[in-house]
Amino acid sequence: MDSRGDALVALGRSLQQQGYVFVTPTPETHRRVNQRAEASEGGLARDIRDAFGWSRPFRADLLPVSMLTLLESAGELEQTDGLYRSRVRFSSLRGLLLVHSAFPTAAANAVFFGPDTYRYCTLLEHWAPRARRVVDIGCGSGAGGLFLASKAEEVLLADINPAALVFSQVNAALAGVTVRVVESDVLASVEGPLDLVIANPPYMRDPAARLYRDGGGAHGEGLSVRIVREALARLSHGGKLIVYTGSAVVAGRDSFHDAVTPILKDAGVAFSYEELDPDVFGEELSEPGYEQVERIAAVGLKVVR
Repeated sequence: MDSRGDALVALGRSLQQQGYVFVTPTPETHRRVNQRAEASEGGLARDIRDAFGWSRPFRADLLPVSMLTLLESAGELEQTDGLYRSRVRFSSLRGLLLVHSAFPTAAANAVFFGPDTYRYCTLLEHWAPRARRVVDIGCGSGAGGLFLASKAEEVLLADINPAALVFSQVNAALAGVTVRVVESDVLASVEGPLDLVIANPPYMRDPAARLYRDGGGAHGEGLSVRIVREALARLSHGGKLIVYTGSAVVAGRDSFHDAVTPILKDAGVAFSYEELDPDVFGEELSEPGYEQVERIAAVGLKVVR
């Protein structure tokens, strides 16, 4: 880990020592809460949760000098008109503290964390077995792989986004877990046998083509389908694949389910499919490309080779 990562680890440990806890909501909820704070309090951070959770601007005297220095050393401190703002956010998940991009996640290489992450880990809790090796495709903050670390002999975190790999290394250090990280387009740079593959890929249409958000395909299902195809070709006998994703429902039809079912049947694998939440990111339905979409459902797919 480089000096930037070391600074983020030290910052995270300082937050842990102060008992910091923050559950990250959806972007729409985040926007509304900050809008309310702007109207009633001027929008400035009042404490460390406001600064590192709600991503609000703050005055220099809000944080200890050591925290400001660590943020600056990590290259994650911005200053405008005499106010400061953290470019990173810290979220809590089942005893883990995870660093990721600050709100709003507008940058092309932003690393996202939100309610999908919590649902993803809940799914893993119920579906993921003990494994020799867990490979987390498109790991982002590393939440999925780190959540399963106690069930695995080895955790490999893979992502095409170098920023995600930095954050996932930091989060592994904060969790006290040893992992391997690899920059990889799906499984292209992942070697060795695959006995448990997990993924929480992007599943939206995104004109800006942000890595964490743009799933490709007609309605964002493209990358999820690709992950299934490539993992099926690599799973060892008895190997398992768990995918948490979102699926556009058009005229009552689940687009991801319809796309992936023939692939799974042709491969002769056992699989189960479950709708986990019938309606997520409803605000996206007003965006171009979603004119025929009734709802976006959060879904889970488990495959056994």
